[in-house]
Amino acid sequence: MNERAPAAAASEAAGGASGETPRGEEMRVRPARDSDAARLAVLAGQLTYPSTPEQVARRLAEMRGSADHAVFVAENAAGEVIGFAGLYVNRTVEAEARVEISGLVVDEAARSQGAGKRLLERAEEWAREKGRRAIGLRSNVIRERAHAFYERNGYRLIKTQKSFRKEL
Repeated sequence: MNERAPAAAASEAAGGASGETPRGEEMRVRPARDSDAARLAVLAGQLTYPSTPEQVARRLAEMRGSADHAVFVAENAAGEVIGFAGLYVNRTVEAEARVEISGLVVDEAARSQGAGKRLLERAEEWAREKGRRAIGLRSNVIRERAHAFYERNGYRLIKTQKSFRKEL
């Protein structure tokens, strides 16, 4: 497994049910904690969103206490964080509310070992807990391996689009 990941500890940073997988298993999924910030920053960088531990800690703090946000992490048997899934309830005028996966990443050294699937399952469980009937995500067109993963797990491509942003 990944030797670079620190062990997790401290207070929770995301809402939802306990989200924990029983300890006796090789891998577990649990809510993110403040002490995970440095590891989440590394993983966000692997997802091509460079972030500092301080930025991640601030973002987690901004989400703390919100019933509409959650961050779950996957830990290996040694307690090292090897992946995360960020979630939020997307409410719009034009469509029914659904859960969106804002980011899902598994460490490059720990891929294809089940962590991504476990994170997806926990995300879907959280969506059901929130009373949502749909869950979605957006994935960069270059991430073909990720697309195949999502399709294997029951997600279907519903459209392609361009993303626009303006800095304020």
